[in-house]
Amino acid sequence: MKKLAVTLLCLVVSACQTPREAARVEPVVEAPPSKPPEPIKLSIIGTNDVHGWAAAQSEKFANGELRFGGLAAFSSYLKTLRAENPGGVVLVDAGDMFQGTLVSNLSEGSVIISIFNALGYDAAAIGNHEFDYGPVGPAPVANRDSPDPFGALKARIAQAKFPILSANIYETATNTRPEWLRGDGTVIVERKGLKVGIVGLTTPQTPTVTTPINVATLKFTPLADEAKAASERLRAQGADLVIAVMHAGGRCPGADHPHELTGCDADVGEVFGMMNALPPGTLDAVVAGHSHSLLGHFINGTPVIESYSFGRAFGLIELSVDATTKKVIADKTAITPAVEVCETWDEATHSCDAKKLKARAADVKPVPAIFHNVAVTADEAILKLIEPAQAAVTELQHRPLGLDVPEDLIRAYEKESALGDVFSDGLRGMTGADFAIMNPGGFRADLRAGPLTYGAVYEVIPFDNTVAVVTVTAEQLGRMLSAAYGARKGAFQVSGLEVKLKKCLVSDRLISFTLPGGKKLDAKKKYRVVMPDFLARGGDGLGPALATLEKGQIDLQENKGTNVRDDLIKYWQAKKSSFKPPTPNRISFVDTGEVCTAPEGH
Repeated sequence: MKKLAVTLLCLVVSACQTPREAARVEPVVEAPPSKPPEPIKLSIIGTNDVHGWAAAQSEKFANGELRFGGLAAFSSYLKTLRAENPGGVVLVDAGDMFQGTLVSNLSEGSVIISIFNALGYDAAAIGNHEFDYGPVGPAPVANRDSPDPFGALKARIAQAKFPILSANIYETATNTRPEWLRGDGTVIVERKGLKVGIVGLTTPQTPTVTTPINVATLKFTPLADEAKAASERLRAQGADLVIAVMHAGGRCPGADHPHELTGCDADVGEVFGMMNALPPGTLDAVVAGHSHSLLGHFINGTPVIESYSFGRAFGLIELSVDATTKKVIADKTAITPAVEVCETWDEATHSCDAKKLKARAADVKPVPAIFHNVAVTADEAILKLIEPAQAAVTELQHRPLGLDVPEDLIRAYEKESALGDVFSDGLRGMTGADFAIMNPGGFRADLRAGPLTYGAVYEVIPFDNTVAVVTVTAEQLGRMLSAAYGARKGAFQVSGLEVKLKKCLVSDRLISFTLPGGKKLDAKKKYRVVMPDFLARGGDGLGPALATLEKGQIDLQENKGTNVRDDLIKYWQAKKSSFKPPTPNRISFVDTGEVCTAPEGH
């Protein structure tokens, strides 16, 4: 009865409502659609092939001095990029960090690792020249007193506050990872909530582009296989992205069109071979090195950078990552290849590339450089790290040799050069050998006109190779030259010979070799050929040809206790050398119709 009364009351109340009141319905308020989170910006900064160039370099022009390169100036660029993307920068190096300058070599790379620690590198790859120092101490190869061929590299790995990586180095005898190379060649770092996996890789060419005996117990496995396996391991460990930092590269004629690979050495460049063998998406970015070249391209969909050498430039890959899926938004990826590192630059062109600017030398006006509207200033903390090493070598670096160079002696990798002629003539002259052979990758700088200093010669040939003499027949010499010129290592410089080559870097590149003037060698005679011991030990492709010789034909002069550089200096001083380059006629080229590709790294 009570329930019926309540129902009747409700009906009465409803009947009393006006039509307008009865029709009114309370609106349903819906929450505004949620805005998708902004993509995460990740900035990958890559350096490569620093080769010990800690300090800035300079070139004087009529209107002032250009100062370029150097890790103190690079620090200024790095600070600007970190300020623009706080917590979103990954800094890596693609190897060949420390071999190459007097400042670095006298400490076996310690000064470079100290600076890299201060700059906050996240990882670096092992390059072929990381093995050059051999044991701790002055000996470049293991001996009774210094038996560990990896001693210097182990010391640098222990010193580094960042991992020095390579996933494709194994002990030959056991097929296991070297005990001194910790981990599996990978590391994961976190940036803005992203787990970023990094895998290091080293060129499989390493046994031919370092002193072979230093890596005789190691093998360097194929890049693509190791990159794929490492990527799978990293993603299984929770990595959202995977970056390869690899001491292996390629060459392209420019980087203005990052999706265009025409003219690149895609058929032989190691980074192209690796990327084209990987399933798309295996890697999200690659920082390459070794070829001292320029890359700023998408290869098989992945952004790849390489930035010349000697600390004069760095590369930048900017990834936009979906905050929800943690996947790279491909069409928002940006590559900035080979950013020049300038303390001062030309006011008109904003460049500090001294070689390119020489074409308009009279108009070059050096002024302080600016990066992203911020003045570039050399980092005082980095300069203080360089100062002790620089002070230790200043006297030696500037030591006058009592000789003058009348004109610039310029090196060339792919043809005969004035520098190569003068140095190979010196090597042959000081030993009385019949011929001399020098690999173009052994020349690391040009020799400038003016009073000759020890430091200038050191920059040209920083390697502590000894003088070696190989005694061969004409037929054996032919096999050596065929191996040298067919190894894709550029145009070997010669003295006492004239060689004719195919224009392209092909395996059968050598067409002929004769004495000066075209006279044939005597098939019955034994000839003495002088060369750096790097070559006599099988470097730069000579190994197979030398392996056919008797042991007594190769004299490494291991007990001599000197090196090519110091021996040349003594010879030049005794001879009072004029350094006037001879007329270039030793190396000539024949176009046989092949489509040429670029040389490999060194």
